[in-house]
Amino acid sequence: MNFNENNLLEKRSGKPFNILIVDDEENVRNVFRDFCLSSPLFKVTTASGGQEAIELAEENEFDIVTMDLVMPEVSGLEAIETIKKQQPHLPMVIVTGNATDNLIHQAGRLGGCRVMLKPVGIEQFLREMLELAEEKCA
Repeated sequence: MNFNENNLLEKRSGKPFNILIVDDEENVRNVFRDFCLSSPLFKVTTASGGQEAIELAEENEFDIVTMDLVMPEVSGLEAIETIKKQQPHLPMVIVTGNATDNLIHQAGRLGGCRVMLKPVGIEQFLREMLELAEEKCA
């Protein structure tokens, strides 16, 4: 554990940040989950689609959500819009590999605060999560 992680955990009385990772590709969810679980700073829940994400967000308190945009049934855009109505200050990170600039722009207007383009490396992913965690503690 590095200095920043230790300070953040102290500020939260040892409580890890609860992250929801939403992607329709199981291998992507698992990789991002494993990235987060490499640090004691994060607790992770995963969802395979927008509807599951909406349901989980209704039942749980998350600190950060990562959301793929292009998913079957309920899209990332629809999920962002619904979740943001319930929790307007919840940080949302768009993680996408095949969305158009227009789709990304729409997600930003709905409340997506950051964008990561796939493929995403562990350093980039953890840096984004750590920055958002620091912002939540500021």
